[in-house]
Amino acid sequence: MGHLARRISRCSRRVGHRVSENLHPRADELDDLTPRDFVGLMHAEDVEAVRSIAPELDVIARAVDEIAARLRGGGRLHYFGAGTSGLIARLDAAECPATFGVDADVVQAHAAEAPADEDDRDLGQDVARNAQLGERDVAVGISASGLTAFALGVFDQAAAAGALRVAISCNPGSPLGRASDIAIEVETGPEVIAGSTRLKAGTVQKLVLNMLSTAVFTRLAHTHRGRMVGVVVGNEKLRARATLVVAGLGGATREDSLRALEAADGNPKVAIVMLRRGVHAEEARALLNSAEGDLKAVLAGGRVQGS
Repeated sequence: MGHLARRISRCSRRVGHRVSENLHPRADELDDLTPRDFVGLMHAEDVEAVRSIAPELDVIARAVDEIAARLRGGGRLHYFGAGTSGLIARLDAAECPATFGVDADVVQAHAAEAPADEDDRDLGQDVARNAQLGERDVAVGISASGLTAFALGVFDQAAAAGALRVAISCNPGSPLGRASDIAIEVETGPEVIAGSTRLKAGTVQKLVLNMLSTAVFTRLAHTHRGRMVGVVVGNEKLRARATLVVAGLGGATREDSLRALEAADGNPKVAIVMLRRGVHAEEARALLNSAEGDLKAVLAGGRVQGS
């Protein structure tokens, strides 16, 4: 058997274990559906996909606790994915600095986009090695099938580095899940178009990443009472949002909130502490630093760490 034939054979065996490659029960009638019936079917499938996350909520919550502990100790959160999974990883990571006010290197996405890259386990190892994973870091491997060689290579290196390995897949019992410390495996079933994992699988992957990043940074006090207290004021929309946050939590008028934000160099947390504690920006920053950025602790007015 030639090299190409052997590769096709291996790929065929792997595809046979991909739930997303199975035909949808209504596949044969899709071409004849009206547009309304077609989008209605897709909507119904999406609703079921969202519901399929529920059995994994305990596992997701465990991942949140473990990730938060690593980041609290100075670690970083790394997403790894090939193809659609990599693009979804980039989407979530890109929003974290602006939403939570964290440095750009705290959440990083590493995407392998060339079609052949997902079959390259060595590439996954190299990418993870270049990310300089350490014992305090988290490697989240994202793969709809849980069979992607690139993601498995990432976990090879992550394990060697002592990083926490979290798998997100839509194929229960997958090799990626078995190679992880925490396996989030959401069974989404066949796609409307067989193999098109940008659909239900991609939607679920993004929802799980939403949960992980949002819950983690809420636990780390980068939000307060459902507000973006870490929002980075980079445009007029975000300036207006920050002003509303400061006014609501600082108990101040819009004008006073704007002045406080200006004195705080656009930092909503600092502005809120200034208004609520009646202090200048420098003292507000010192209070927040003593509380490791925990706005709730500072506003409580109790003893904070380092005081």
